[in-house]
Amino acid sequence: MSELTDAQGKVHQIELAIDFLESHRKLAEANRKLLDEHGVTMIDVMGSVGAGKTSVVEQLVRGLKEKYRIVVLNGDLVTTIDQDRILRHGVEAIQVNTGKECHLDAALVRTVLERLDLGNLDLVIVENVGNLICPADFPLGSHRRVVVTSVTEGPYVAVKHPHVFAEMDFVVINKIDLASVMEVDVSKLVGDLRSVNPRARVVQTSCKDGTGIPELITRLVEEPRRCTSSESLPA
Repeated sequence: MSELTDAQGKVHQIELAIDFLESHRKLAEANRKLLDEHGVTMIDVMGSVGAGKTSVVEQLVRGLKEKYRIVVLNGDLVTTIDQDRILRHGVEAIQVNTGKECHLDAALVRTVLERLDLGNLDLVIVENVGNLICPADFPLGSHRRVVVTSVTEGPYVAVKHPHVFAEMDFVVINKIDLASVMEVDVSKLVGDLRSVNPRARVVQTSCKDGTGIPELITRLVEEPRRCTSSESLPA
């Protein structure tokens, strides 16, 4: 760091940035602890504008609402469009407008969590603000982080935005029904994603006809919750 020191104090600014990210990480850890104390699972869903985040969240809600008590947090700059779409499915949805901020953060999510009756919830699904850059650096304390991409974003999205994909537990390749029209080789896209993040689970979906949604629900929600329940049983 000393090599970057100058009359304008650049080193000091960098230290502030590091401290800020560390403070945010601690807030995220506190959120996770709060959720764990109440047995609530939180899933953070990210992706570009138009990738189909809301459609994927709608499919999750539709497939899970009869079994789990769900609330959805819809992050966006303005409007309640996404919240309105979720409310149609008969579950609670809270719109979180950030104004000019390009992502949700742990402090904002904590404010919402403290207003919820966590004792009467099983699942919190967060739809983050739409972009592939900012949200990756700001964990919320979720148990699983998901990024939704789509073939309409072109064949190079994984190699152009490796950071966000490298941070994820799940990658959803959406709108695969449009792959031939967009001239995108899905198998090549999957290969690129695995080269960026070999540990991520990749699920191909089409919200138009429901392709891949049962697999996503099973792998993202059902299997982990079964494992958690089994671990809590007495020996």
